[in-house]
Amino acid sequence: MDVKDGPPDGPVLRVSQVLGPITALGPGRRLGVWVQGCPLACAGCMSRQTWDPAGGQDVSVERLVRLWSRGLADGYDGLTVSGGEPLEQPEALGALLAAADRARGEADRPDADLLVYTGWEDAEVAASPRAQAVLGLADAVITGRYRAGEPTRLVWRGSANQNLNPQTPLGHRRYAPHLRRRAERPDLQVRVTEDAVHIVGVPMPGELGRLEREWAARGVTFRENTWRP
Repeated sequence: MDVKDGPPDGPVLRVSQVLGPITALGPGRRLGVWVQGCPLACAGCMSRQTWDPAGGQDVSVERLVRLWSRGLADGYDGLTVSGGEPLEQPEALGALLAAADRARGEADRPDADLLVYTGWEDAEVAASPRAQAVLGLADAVITGRYRAGEPTRLVWRGSANQNLNPQTPLGHRRYAPHLRRRAERPDLQVRVTEDAVHIVGVPMPGELGRLEREWAARGVTFRENTWRP
């Protein structure tokens, strides 16, 4: 999705990519925003390209909310913010969530939810008033480091330690049925842009390698990928 921006006016978020619609990180069709920069560097992360805080590009919150508003008009069911680590940019994240909330009200789409992924543990969030204030603007939050050695089939979570936390009445209505729901198979989505193939979702251990082998058998090879050093 094109996120080229003019001179920043207002808060700016460092972003790795924006894709929509996505269907593998939350219920329904969604706008996905991946922030840039992550000091947690979880072993086995499939999004290593988001670690470097100097990577990606600066995108104004205003531009991101325009994309969100366009998605709402197209019937999107929610906004998912992942990364990278969103809490590395708390002010911009808070500005995005607050503006996204206003935009869904203006579009008369109060059912469109806001979901944030963070690698912070629940105890770390509880110990940080700033993190609590920012994440409190989301309808639901998925917390916890990714642990490759603790695979899970719980939907939208990468490892068994991660928690899905509904926070608002909308969040409880939308996410309560999924708190313990298990996927029968990995829910992965493949999006192709001009210069990349994007795999969106939460793969099971070995799933990305299997996909590489299947594509190679069909003559598709990659110069590089984002899940290996």
